[in-house]
Amino acid sequence: MRKGVLRTLITTSLLVLSSGCTTPPASDTTPSPAPGAARPAARPPAEAGGTTEPPPVAVPLLPADAALREFERGKASWYGSRFNGRRTASGERYNMHELTAAHKTLPFGTLVRVRSLVNGKEVDVRITDRGPFSRGRVIDLSRAAAEALGMLGLGVKDVLLLVPASTPP
Repeated sequence: MRKGVLRTLITTSLLVLSSGCTTPPASDTTPSPAPGAARPAARPPAEAGGTTEPPPVAVPLLPADAALREFERGKASWYGSRFNGRRTASGERYNMHELTAAHKTLPFGTLVRVRSLVNGKEVDVRITDRGPFSRGRVIDLSRAAAEALGMLGLGVKDVLLLVPASTPP
């Protein structure tokens, strides 16, 4: 029994001592640039082991001169990190940093202008999901869209939905 304990102790000690003899990471062995030479660009935090949020994907905006019609009025809510990365009803993955929304009936891909009836701010969103499922709400916005309307602290806001005149009723 004592031989087994002694053997384990010796093996562990050797492993600990030999771990200090490993090659340093490549970033530690990179030579410094000569004085006055251009420095290499810093690695993005994601490559350096940190995490960054993905950049928002560009959403086609409705043209400023687009013929829009009022589609619906009601309350907007928003959903964020709890659903981030999950599949939406359209099959896309929800990204809370994109300008997207959920609506009960509008076809997926429909562009909608959402206007706050509280502060007049507007944001164009693309329908990618179904919802909201709370009574009295007409649209669920992504976190990015809610932020654009200034409603992150509120949670729910009165809005007007405008759609292109060519969108079926």
